[in-house]
Amino acid sequence: MIKCIIVEDETLAQDVIKSHLQRFGRLELVAVCRNAREAMEVLPVKEVDVMFLDIHLPGMTGLDFLRSLTDPPLVVLTTAHVEYALESYEFSVIDYLVKPISFERFSRALNKIIDGRLFPTAGKERDRPVGDHIFIRSNIKFFKVKFPEIIYVQGMKDYLKIHTADYMLVTHQTMNELEKTLPFGQFMRIHKSYIVAIAHIRTIYGNTVELEKATLPIGGSYKDKVLELIGKRPP
Repeated sequence: MIKCIIVEDETLAQDVIKSHLQRFGRLELVAVCRNAREAMEVLPVKEVDVMFLDIHLPGMTGLDFLRSLTDPPLVVLTTAHVEYALESYEFSVIDYLVKPISFERFSRALNKIIDGRLFPTAGKERDRPVGDHIFIRSNIKFFKVKFPEIIYVQGMKDYLKIHTADYMLVTHQTMNELEKTLPFGQFMRIHKSYIVAIAHIRTIYGNTVELEKATLPIGGSYKDKVLELIGKRPP
């Protein structure tokens, strides 16, 4: 069973999430907390795999609470305000749900967790990278690259260019191979030839994403995913 906790101060919102959770067979609700303080008491003593966290909590906000955790569970953020979407992806959240949360939109978030990518079947390891870095081979050397350093990745047939603020590496690897090694929720494929770090996005305009050092195109088949990130698709 996937064990879940709800951190939400509004009773109606609690009830909506609980009702949606009951329709999934592999999920078990282990606690409902009204604020960050209550959640701080629950997390050390209960096994929690997924936390549904409201951003606007009394006292400490949901994002401040998330910053305080050294080893948080998987997080699905909930809020009535879309303007926090980009900031929230700094924390590698699984999804960002805008209230009122429909079951269809909730299902899309949960399917990211239970379809095997984050909680695979028995005998398989969880498909998430370990640590805060990867080693990239370029020429004859292996370079240690921390995930927050990566601004974007550019695909060129069987080669990739990994762009950071200070340097650029060329490596013999495919986009699909690298994408599997990047932390879920921190990076987004916006085009068949581009992966961007969500934390480095400055603006999204039309069919382009503006980063700190580049403006990149959004591929037609990826546009819905980008719009979902900023809360511009219907819930």
